[in-house]
Amino acid sequence: MKIANIPDSLLVTASLLLATAAHNPSDWATAEAGNPFVDGFYADPDTEFYNNEYWVYPTSSYTYDQQTYLDAFSSPDLIHWTKHRNVLLADDFPWVRRAIWAPAPIARNGKYYLYFGANDIQSDAEIGGIGVGVAENPSGPYKDALGKPLIGKYIHGAQPIDQDVFLDDDTGQAYIYYGGHGHANVAKLNADMTSLGSFDDGSIFKEITPDKYVEGIQMLKRNGTYYLFWSEGGWGGPDYAVAYAMSVSPTGPFRRIARILEQDPAVATGAGHNGVIHVPGTDVYFIVYHRHSLGDKIDQNDRHLAYDRLYFHHDDGTIRPVRMRVHDNFEDGDMLGWTTYGGAWDATTKALRAASSLGGNAFLNTNFGDLEFTADVTIMVSSNSSSRNGSAGLLFRATRPVTGADAMDGYYAGISTVRQRLFLIRASVSGGTWKEIASTRADLRPGQTYRVCVRAKGTSISVYAGDPTAAQLHVVDGTYGTARTGMNGVRVFETEAVFDNVRVEHYS
Repeated sequence: MKIANIPDSLLVTASLLLATAAHNPSDWATAEAGNPFVDGFYADPDTEFYNNEYWVYPTSSYTYDQQTYLDAFSSPDLIHWTKHRNVLLADDFPWVRRAIWAPAPIARNGKYYLYFGANDIQSDAEIGGIGVGVAENPSGPYKDALGKPLIGKYIHGAQPIDQDVFLDDDTGQAYIYYGGHGHANVAKLNADMTSLGSFDDGSIFKEITPDKYVEGIQMLKRNGTYYLFWSEGGWGGPDYAVAYAMSVSPTGPFRRIARILEQDPAVATGAGHNGVIHVPGTDVYFIVYHRHSLGDKIDQNDRHLAYDRLYFHHDDGTIRPVRMRVHDNFEDGDMLGWTTYGGAWDATTKALRAASSLGGNAFLNTNFGDLEFTADVTIMVSSNSSSRNGSAGLLFRATRPVTGADAMDGYYAGISTVRQRLFLIRASVSGGTWKEIASTRADLRPGQTYRVCVRAKGTSISVYAGDPTAAQLHVVDGTYGTARTGMNGVRVFETEAVFDNVRVEHYS
């Protein structure tokens, strides 16, 4: 074990406070208020910007026979989301029985259109395919525009599902892209948005299947370049992923570039079937998609919505690999994605407040090993007269948290304003112990906010408080081996504290 010899000038002081996280999406790298950004089992999201609000339309992720409706979500700021239930119902489409999938929204002619796949047909002998709903408002109700599918047969081997509708701003021409079972087609939509046009050669459908295509097509136009996204792998498994191609034409040919989004075993698996959020008037884009949480899931329908930043290379317009980031600034006022073990927790004040308890832990479902983990920590003034053992801080590489007991395996990096200490504890369920393995003096004051940071790589652990450039503690601990991974969380013990701006990143 090593403890750094830090001069008093570098000890934590009240002057080392952090500002509140930015509210400008141009500065965001992810859903800064946390992923998943809405509650519930949802998948296959697509997006639009209507009346100064962002709208997300997903599949309800349940069994096929339960998929008889669509919900939607709207937000003025990508933080606070309103749920709109049953914007489309199977009962309003006489030919629809089940499996309503992958809604694709667009507005034209003063109306709102929602395209969807239904019935999961496996042959041309069945009734189903891609339908069109039309409404006077983004929230519906969407009614049957045709009384039948717009596309109800297999064309060029493409199952009629997973549609996206795109309106080219250069020509005013609308296109529908779609296809499952490993094939993708494009067709022109007439101006009425409910009938198909033809290409110059008289054909109605053109096959545009890119290499390794499976399903989940999506079109984006940026700076005159057409980006075609799709999903690869099986939607119920961990290897589901998003790839893309580029073209100078909306009808291709589309040259596959690379996968840009796939599982991160430290964050989530099965990341796929995306839409794209564009912040109007900017060059800021987010990829919105579904993913599986880590650990035991209920079944393959246990899918949740997330978004992360899309970054483009300036020289050739290609897309950088997407990083599934773990951030939470609690601006949405909820604890979605967190699980608590003991204590009383509340985020309605747009920060995570924990009441004093004999060990209250709140965890994110992550599995990081080598990591950089930071959060703003404030021990409240009212808590300064609490137990001499009172503290608050970060939990990392944690496993086996115990419901009803203050126990886990892993580490706790904490601060105490009573003891004036920054310390590191190793916890063990089997030993039933919380053992302090390092500590140092720190000028810590109640009511002041300090950025607490842990950097861990292999057996080396560094803990910072306030000054991100001066290590307060450095420890080498091989108790749990060299490849230790686990959850991240926050903790209070016999004090009241507030946490904010939580971030976890891979560290190398």
